[in-house]
Amino acid sequence: MNVYKLKKCKAGKISLLFCLLTLLPFFINAQQLPPKEVKHLTQFWASINATARISEKWYILADFHIRRNNFLKDPGFYLLRGALNYKLKPNIAVAAGYAHLWQASTYKDNGFYLDENRIYEQAILTHPVGKIKFTHRLRNEQRWIEYTVKDSASGNFRFTNRIRYLLGTRIPLSKNPKFPQIILADEIMLHFGKSVRYSNFDQNRIFAGIYQPISKNVSFDLGYMYTYQLRTSGYQYLANHTLRLFFYYTPDWRKNKPEEQIIQQHANH
Repeated sequence: MNVYKLKKCKAGKISLLFCLLTLLPFFINAQQLPPKEVKHLTQFWASINATARISEKWYILADFHIRRNNFLKDPGFYLLRGALNYKLKPNIAVAAGYAHLWQASTYKDNGFYLDENRIYEQAILTHPVGKIKFTHRLRNEQRWIEYTVKDSASGNFRFTNRIRYLLGTRIPLSKNPKFPQIILADEIMLHFGKSVRYSNFDQNRIFAGIYQPISKNVSFDLGYMYTYQLRTSGYQYLANHTLRLFFYYTPDWRKNKPEEQIIQQHANH
């Protein structure tokens, strides 16, 4: 009887030890992550986005971005991106390309830029609901992001795969196409990989503004963007309040344009 109780006691202790060892990583993570911190920043973000048509189905995409922190005071990043775009249907397109980003360091006394290389693929679907135009964009990015060592650029990179989904709407205020339109958009980003330690959430971007055509091939949008981003620490967040100004250029570089389009272009001029 005593032997039975002894074995039962040992089994209970082993079970308790096993449970503690199982739960230990959760306690360690909880201890490693301090209370949530949110840092608010003001930014200015400007870009030029070109979509050049080169054939009936094919387009060249190119865009250049500048983002400043503390509105215009400090550098944020520079981004140069290019891709080939193919139209499957009038409202469905797929694209693949490359981007390079120069990210300004946060060390003011030792200012430098970190490199990031991206390969990306995307699909875009547009459709109307009444007078409102909806845009769905699904983008997958393979990112090689340089990290710092001892407050300087290391020349080494960590890899992540990021999935982005954007839902945008354009609401006309008039039947006249020259009048501005209201834009509302939300984009959620999730990333994956060995270097993603605490959460797959990367950031969320919400935008509200106006879209204004300038000419047949040139337009812009202007508005406010709120970005909520998790940093690699796992407990620090950036809340960016951004004034965004994007220009769009859509030339037609086809050598043999449809006759009706040539007639329309002369009528516009």
